[in-house]
Amino acid sequence: MNDILKIVLPAIPETLIMVGASSILAILVGTPLAIILYTSQNGGLSEDAKFYGILDTVINVLRSLPFVVLMLLILPLTKLLIGRRIGTTASIVPLTVSAIPFLARLLEGDFNSVDRGIIEAARAMGSSTQTIVRKVVIKEALPNIISSITMTIISLVGQSAIVGMIGGGGLGDIAIRYGYQRNQKDILWAACIAIIILVQLVQFIGINTSKAIDKK
Repeated sequence: MNDILKIVLPAIPETLIMVGASSILAILVGTPLAIILYTSQNGGLSEDAKFYGILDTVINVLRSLPFVVLMLLILPLTKLLIGRRIGTTASIVPLTVSAIPFLARLLEGDFNSVDRGIIEAARAMGSSTQTIVRKVVIKEALPNIISSITMTIISLVGQSAIVGMIGGGGLGDIAIRYGYQRNQKDILWAACIAIIILVQLVQFIGINTSKAIDKK
C-alpha cells in the first residue's frame, strides 16, 4: 500500500497544476471570446454577421478535433512556447487550446439564456453594450456560468489523463506507465480512484457554488 501511495500521490499535484493552469487560461481567453460571439451574433448587441461567421467556424473546427489529434497537431506550438514537447508544463498548452473553444461555446449558450426582455429594458435606458454585458448578461447568467466552468474543469481532468500518453505527467501518466505498460493493476486502480475523487470534488464545489449564487 505504501509503495502505491509513493507512486500515485506525487502525480496528484502534477494533475492539479495542469488542470488548474489550463482552467485559468481557458477562463481568461474563453470568456471574452464568448462575449464577442454573443454580441456579434445575429440580433446581438453589436451584430456583425461576417465576423461572427468566421469566429463561429474556427471554434467549430477546434471543437470537432479529437483531443488526441489536437494534442499531436500543436506539438510544434508547445515546443515553441514551452521549449519542450512533453512534461507537466508542456501539457498545459494542448489542454488550454482544447478548453478555450469548449468553454466559449458553453458560455455563449449561457449568455443567450438570459431573458431578452431584461436586455431590451437596459438598452431602452441608454445602457452601453459593455454595461449591459457586465451588469446584466453576466450577472443574470452567473449560476449557469459557474456550471459551465465546472463542466470545463471536469473535461480537463479527463483530458489530463490522456496527455499521459505522451509523457505529460500526472495521474494519467501513472495509469499508463504502471497500469498498462507494466500491468500493475493495483496502481492503475489507485490512479483511477484518485481521478474519480478529483472529479467528484470539482463537481461538488461547482454545484454548491452555482446553487449559492442562484439563491442570491
